[in-house]
Amino acid sequence: MFDDSMQAFLKSAWENAGFEKPTAVQEKTAPLIIQGEDVIAESPTGSGKTLAYLLPLLQEIDLTKKQVQVVILASSHELVMQIHHELQNWTKESEISGVTLIGGANIKRQIEKLKKKPHVIIGTPGRVLELIKQKKLKVHEVKTIVLDEADQLLVPEHKDSLFSIIKSVPRDRQMLLFSATVPEALEQEAQSFMREPKTIRVKNEDAGTPDVTYSYIVCEARDKIDVLRKIIRNHGIQALVFFRDIGNLSVNAEKLEYRGMDVGALHGDLKKQEREKAVRQFLNKELQLLLATDVAARGLDINDLSYVIQMDVPAESKQYIHRSGRTGRLGATEEGNVLSIITPAEERDLKLIGRELNIELNEQVLRKGQLINKK
Repeated sequence: MFDDSMQAFLKSAWENAGFEKPTAVQEKTAPLIIQGEDVIAESPTGSGKTLAYLLPLLQEIDLTKKQVQVVILASSHELVMQIHHELQNWTKESEISGVTLIGGANIKRQIEKLKKKPHVIIGTPGRVLELIKQKKLKVHEVKTIVLDEADQLLVPEHKDSLFSIIKSVPRDRQMLLFSATVPEALEQEAQSFMREPKTIRVKNEDAGTPDVTYSYIVCEARDKIDVLRKIIRNHGIQALVFFRDIGNLSVNAEKLEYRGMDVGALHGDLKKQEREKAVRQFLNKELQLLLATDVAARGLDINDLSYVIQMDVPAESKQYIHRSGRTGRLGATEEGNVLSIITPAEERDLKLIGRELNIELNEQVLRKGQLINKK
């Protein structure tokens, strides 16, 4: 599709975006999507996955039908908004319209938007299902369902809603499943609601993303925040900082603010407006640090974010991938840096993840406020 067959509005947006050629995941999945195949795609964070499914689906929208034709499901508010932002960018010169349906947002306003008969729905499973049940969202013309960051959707919290949505649409619908990590168990489960899916796996070296350096610094748990503060102050960097849980994040946000740092937070207990404000301030460089939990940071797309800092070792290697994927993204001009600030007890777990993912981890130390490789 990345040739003369591309519709004029997409071709114009492609040229305006300055893209020279499609990424590996886009090149491999687009032809299958246009042919109507079910697809399971695993590709690193920041490798252009959203456009890999969005562009071929936009290419195939039937404008003569004022009905919902594509439903894109995502687990977090932020990811829904990020996908919608991409949709708006790529449909400026077309009649295609899309609506976001997010839990916690004003449902009456969403119902009003649905009356305008959008072609594309982007939403969280709970709210999408709620509006289907209320018969406010008609899905009898849906041709494709997309599961974005599918590993976060096929979890107990979303699974029942997800399967109910799938049962509500025509049986001959196309299913697309995209994620940075597709474990074997997830792929096997997907077979139950997909038709002979084609599986595409794109490795880091094929993804065309910039270089990322992985490092760690060891200190006592009580010193972690002080180490973080010194790194930020002496290196003059802006960073996205990950914590496993909200409680730990909140306590440390207070400590950093007390020490005079400009800090924002991103977690599930905050209102949608509060989260949006924190992201906006971070993008506008008003904040030095944006502290986030794993789920809340899904879908964050921050150009030229050169530092991701992890204040603990995630429980699974896939979480390490998702955290790390916020830096060194497609189109970034700077190299990405992923730094873990860990205790001696956590070092073993981090090294296990490094071995599993086949990445080189450099141990660093702080000397006169500067990060240097440990000899």
